[in-house]
Amino acid sequence: MADPKKKGLISHGLAAQNRKARFDYKILDTVEAGIVLLGPEVKSLRAGRATLSEAYAGERDGEMWLLNCYIPEWQAGSVVSRFEPRRPRKLLLHRKQAESLAGAVTREGATLVPLDIHFNDRGVAKVTLGLAEGKTKADKRQSIADREWKRDKARVMRNKGE
Repeated sequence: MADPKKKGLISHGLAAQNRKARFDYKILDTVEAGIVLLGPEVKSLRAGRATLSEAYAGERDGEMWLLNCYIPEWQAGSVVSRFEPRRPRKLLLHRKQAESLAGAVTREGATLVPLDIHFNDRGVAKVTLGLAEGKTKADKRQSIADREWKRDKARVMRNKGE
């Protein structure tokens, strides 16, 4: 079998990341959940082609679902294996975890935001969900100021050593 890294596929590691989530939300807690995928969806994820920027998780009929996550069709797939790119995907959580997350969303007004999709050591796709609260504009400005200060401080320390 050919080496997956030569083909540009991800055998384990980060497949997709929602980088904007940590800027837009205060992450209160994180949970790792399994995700139910079809074969071509896994291949598309291994190619690193998914988008999580508009995705969120929610409860339907006592189960947790990943909604609005974009995983494009696998181009090399057959006509039979086509799927809808933005279809709801079931998340695999323990019952108590799902109930506590659903309770936090309804009680506290928090949101479940997918932070990343990754493959664990066994090659199984997992989603890291963040229980999040929205940031205000002032909080976002403070985040930008902190980030710029850290960057400037690192630059000064680097130049000072010369």
